Amino acid sequence: MYMLVTYDVNTQDKDGRRRLRNVAKCCLDYGQRVQQSVFELEVNPAQWAECKRRLESIADPELDSLRYYFLGNDWRRKIEHFGVVTSFDIDGPLFA
Repeated sequence: MYMLVTYDVNTQDKDGRRRLRNVAKCCLDYGQRVQQSVFELEVNPAQWAECKRRLESIADPELDSLRYYFLGNDWRRKIEHFGVVTSFDIDGPLFA
């Protein structure tokens, strides 16, 4: 399944900046960054459950916000892009 994860982490203190880095690192373990706080993930249900558990153990629900968008298996019909392409083809080769 294809997921879109967005987040807003309060970075007014040192702990917040640490949470921000850790949320981004977690998302990178499962997908690719497409904007500053937006990641696209192609995961199976077990991977998604682990990713979500990790994210929610990092974020502070009193200060931070995580949003999950389930794009499903037919995600190519649901994503449209305009402008500079900074991401890679998730189904393409890893090396050129």
